[in-house]
Amino acid sequence: MKQPDDSSARLSGTLNLTRAMAAESLVMMVDDEEVVIELTRTLLEDAGYQRFVHTIDSPEAIGIMQRERPQVLLLDINMPQVNGLQILERMQADAVLRHIPTIVLTSADDPPTKLKALEMGAADFLRKPVDGSELVLRLRNTLAAKAYQDYLNFYDRGTGLLNRQRFMDELARGVREADARKEMGAVLQFDLDRFAQVNEALGPATGDVVIRGAGRRIRDALQVLAQDGEGYAARAVTARSGGDEFSVLLPTIPSVEHASHLADELLRALALPHQIAGKDLHITSSIGVALFPADGARADELVMNAAAALRQAKEAGRNTCRFYSKEFNAKAAQRLNVEAQLRKAIERGELVLFYQPKFSVAQGAVCGAEALMRWQHSERGMVPPMEFIPVAEESGLIVPIGEWALHAACRQLRDWQAAGLQRLPIAVNVSPRQFQPRLVAVVREAIDATRQGDYLRLELTESSVMDDPKAAVELLGELKAIGMKLSIDDFGTGYSSLSYLHKLPLNELKIDRSFVSTIRADGADAVLVDVIIAMAHSLGLIVVAEGVETQQQVDYLRKRGCDECQGFLFSKPLPAAEFAAKFLRRA
Repeated sequence: MKQPDDSSARLSGTLNLTRAMAAESLVMMVDDEEVVIELTRTLLEDAGYQRFVHTIDSPEAIGIMQRERPQVLLLDINMPQVNGLQILERMQADAVLRHIPTIVLTSADDPPTKLKALEMGAADFLRKPVDGSELVLRLRNTLAAKAYQDYLNFYDRGTGLLNRQRFMDELARGVREADARKEMGAVLQFDLDRFAQVNEALGPATGDVVIRGAGRRIRDALQVLAQDGEGYAARAVTARSGGDEFSVLLPTIPSVEHASHLADELLRALALPHQIAGKDLHITSSIGVALFPADGARADELVMNAAAALRQAKEAGRNTCRFYSKEFNAKAAQRLNVEAQLRKAIERGELVLFYQPKFSVAQGAVCGAEALMRWQHSERGMVPPMEFIPVAEESGLIVPIGEWALHAACRQLRDWQAAGLQRLPIAVNVSPRQFQPRLVAVVREAIDATRQGDYLRLELTESSVMDDPKAAVELLGELKAIGMKLSIDDFGTGYSSLSYLHKLPLNELKIDRSFVSTIRADGADAVLVDVIIAMAHSLGLIVVAEGVETQQQVDYLRKRGCDECQGFLFSKPLPAAEFAAKFLRRA
């Protein structure tokens, strides 16, 4: 049997596309002559255009277009009440309607009218009586051009989903229609958990593969639900909002449970492993849901509220869904306000370091201090650390703040030296976000600028070190090479692996206050404290107990051989001047 050549295949493909475009395209006609409409409709139906809407009442035209969203408009010019040029003008003023291509069909053939129509956005111009074959040809070409232009303007090229601009238009329409019908709809905002890390570790090409795969899974999950008889899923509108962010609009849902069910199906589909170079790559997602009209009456408000719910899902541990709540939104608004003010605090110099002394358990003498961040707000006064430190961590502001703290501590040591005061080792906390290769350069800059490297100490969290123990060994080794003494802060609250702990070039271990609090006045053993002290000493590490508040705790720690301690029993954190006056002697 003879196989078709390439030209035959291309012709067949073109004919199939043309038929599909004709079958799916909604054609609208506005003309004040009923007979013209019926003749045109017959011509188009013979050519395969089965979807047709029309009106002879021109004032209704804009409303019908907003409701029906035709792919193309056939428009008369000379009509009573509202003429074709006025309709074109109103279309141009509408963000969505201006993109509907218009073919003018009119007996008005004078050049000024034709030019005016083209200037106002008409795509083509045919004089009545219209030749049927020419109309079909012009219509086909117009729709093909529109399909291509729509793809460029409204679709994400990586996934084939709608882009954010078109999604917002569809959402605005969905909100209007739901309000008119007194029905409920939903907006789902979601992104891929830890996608940035995948992109950085495996490269943007792998990231693109994951994004395309996520787009397919979203479409497939909706299609399966639609095939199972879930009509709300068949009407869903999907979009890639940008990066690894996606959106789904459900123009109408029977109940909240249906939105929850869809979210669960999406979470399940997106959690399936991606096949990358023959290996499984597991990436989960988080989803935030806002309902309308309950959670907002505007498209931008709904997206904002869904995004707030998405943040709540992230905070809940990821790979989950959360619905918007006004209470959470108030907290989110407060958080954003704190973040905005914190950015200004850095610029205004409102951040200061307080110092809490560390004491030798055996000698009872001050032997160092921990530098702690404080925010002296210009209007609110002292802002509690628990209010702004978590915000700094989540927003990434902790990185520039942490760098500032390193430089500020070194400058303070230099100032004390210049004033003829005793210098004590000052420990500065390093956030997990700071624990990156750049940290070495930052520390080097701080100590090179002040020559205080012998007195600077770094305190690291368990989690930042144990997230990637092999990388931590290398980075800590580089810090050690430039003279840093290193401490693990809040030890016992994380998940340190003893097999790696002995490989880390540490100098100190700090027992978390939650363990110190188990030391009771009756002298009963605090087993975990004993174990940590013994283990640290076996590794050659100094042991510091945090949160010491009673003399009984000091006595217990002394008996167990703990080296140093700090806490409110000795002193709360103090401004630099007060700390110097109380604890620093003349050199």
